Amino acid sequence: MPGAAPVRILRPMPPVIYTGSCHCGAVRYEVEGPIEGVEVCNCSICTRTAYLHWYVAPERFRLLTSPDAIATYQFGTRVAKHHFCRTCGISPFRRARSNPNEIDVNVRCLEGVDLEAIPVKRFDGRDWEAQMKSRA
Repeated sequence: MPGAAPVRILRPMPPVIYTGSCHCGAVRYEVEGPIEGVEVCNCSICTRTAYLHWYVAPERFRLLTSPDAIATYQFGTRVAKHHFCRTCGISPFRRARSNPNEIDVNVRCLEGVDLEAIPVKRFDGRDWEAQMKSRA
């Protein structure tokens, strides 16, 4: 057709895969992106660990090392599962009480991520019940 724009074939972009680990590398994983935003929580454990939350579906997360390298800490309601490296103590991922069906990835443990470029939401974990009601 004269004057018509040429047809362009669009190819799907390959998924972004991030690799993450604890400090010593005993716990390593891959997670499929993109990272569209993260959450900062002010609860007692997140404040102390400076955790930067990115919630992903379990099928987007793949543990690359043995689960034997991981210890799990639970407190309070015992719904959350705070996973830590048995060697260095870093928490590269967990199951959060607020999102128990997803993997909560600590973005600070991912390689090659520009933290300043990611939108940040605040979660008032000090008043967890009220914060969860406001989400509904």
